[in-house]
Amino acid sequence: MSVFDHKEFANHEHVAFYHDEKSGLKAIIAVHNTNLGPSLGGCRMWPYATSTEALNDVLRLSKGMTYKAAMAELKLGGGKSVIIGDPRKEKTPEMMAAMGRFVESLGGKYITAEDSGIAVSDLKIMAQHSTSIAGTEAKYHYNDEEADGNPAPSTAYGVFVGLKTSVEYKLERDLRGVKVAIQGLGHVGYRLARHLHNEGAELFVTDIYPESLEKAKEEFGATVVSPDEIFALDVDVFAPCAMGASINDVTLPQIKAKVIAGAANNQLAEEHLGQQLTEKGILYAPDYVINAGGVIDIYHQRMLSTSAAMRAHIERIGDNLKEIFTRAEETGNSTNFIANRIAEERFLTN
Repeated sequence: MSVFDHKEFANHEHVAFYHDEKSGLKAIIAVHNTNLGPSLGGCRMWPYATSTEALNDVLRLSKGMTYKAAMAELKLGGGKSVIIGDPRKEKTPEMMAAMGRFVESLGGKYITAEDSGIAVSDLKIMAQHSTSIAGTEAKYHYNDEEADGNPAPSTAYGVFVGLKTSVEYKLERDLRGVKVAIQGLGHVGYRLARHLHNEGAELFVTDIYPESLEKAKEEFGATVVSPDEIFALDVDVFAPCAMGASINDVTLPQIKAKVIAGAANNQLAEEHLGQQLTEKGILYAPDYVINAGGVIDIYHQRMLSTSAAMRAHIERIGDNLKEIFTRAEETGNSTNFIANRIAEERFLTN
């Protein structure tokens, strides 16, 4: 099947495949749209079962970055890259160097940063071979803490702001005593859990790595559940913070939460599921709107800014969500439909 015929192609500008036999690197870069500026999107390393699965993921993620940048009012386009492999077992410095050369081959059209399976140390190796690597250092931070280039703290803070806004809009209350089910305790999910715990929320968590679960149980008093249980819990908020497509035809009927607000990209397996959530009375915070804190962070690191300006920009995520929720309620459309229209008005007219 041609890439042009792929169901997720969505008029991508550039899709590149790369294999470095010496290091074992197998990677894909997808550039969706550069109308607003060069494409920016993290590099993800994941043990995809097939190359088809990897292509599907990178195309969906790349498109999502275009919409994310437009909604966050950034002069950037959308792109993404994926490396096929287990980051805990197969990642090597040689592989990261090869990835840097791959990024550089696109001549500045694509800028990469950190995503699942990739650390700042990996980016620093890539940066030895490319000038299009972001997130290797930082001047600004959303809160008084050391900034090392990892955008995960800003992503988590933005999700926290968006989740809090969503609860206030739908449930008309603060977070104290609110029951939140978090699916995934990675760099972002765990930080989100800390924010919520500090606000008095009651946490239910699941993850594929048991050490993260034990830590959350000890630090936050979280209730640990199995991956299959997380969807059907009788909670107020479901926060997907793992891989995409967690809301699908199988899981959606199980969800009892009245709010879905999490960090994962591409949470809806299909766009039409947003309307089903609306019909069920579930308020959905569109993923690329609520999880934009990381790309906002990287954007500010690449310009002359301040920590206060970056934090204020991240906190506008709440305002963006309020606008989406209000317009969706007024028109009867799903929140993801409204978010898409707003983003497209911005990047398709430039």
